[in-house]
Amino acid sequence: MGLGSLFKRNKNKNKKEEEIADSHIDINTEECGGCEKCSIACPNNVLIIVDDVSMVRDPQVCKSCKVCMAICPNDCITVN
Repeated sequence: MGLGSLFKRNKNKNKKEEEIADSHIDINTEECGGCEKCSIACPNNVLIIVDDVSMVRDPQVCKSCKVCMAICPNDCITVN
């Protein structure tokens, strides 16, 4: 099994655009410690740290990979 088999491939470009627009990120700012792990780990540069709290820079760029959820030590990020 190659690495490529772990990822879904969409042949329909319109469907792919819909998935990007539908991605949603919730951050519990009260629990966020501003450790910057999520913003560093995000492959799409979606998250930034503002006033020691994670914030969403551009939700439409999010590919819903959930790397930020996995790396957050406070479990304050949810990606739907």
